[in-house]
Amino acid sequence: MPAEMVKMSAKGQLVVPQQIRQEEDLNEGDIFIPFAIKEGVLFKRIEKPDFKSEFQKISKDVQKRFKQIEIKEDVIKEAILWARKK
Repeated sequence: MPAEMVKMSAKGQLVVPQQIRQEEDLNEGDIFIPFAIKEGVLFKRIEKPDFKSEFQKISKDVQKRFKQIEIKEDVIKEAILWARKK
């Protein structure tokens, strides 16, 4: 595929040519990290973290562990109050 030139907008935006978007399955909303390299800029696509599901997983693990070591709800409430005073 021959190289295609693109122009940066006044807002610093670049348009990725359609053929590249299709070949690389790039979609609106994809997240990239820019890296300055000797020849210019390299954009690396990254997966958007799913904070909600990660939090739910950690929360389940914590609840399970609390049950295993028999930590009661009143102890948790007391710890929360203590931490909020800090």
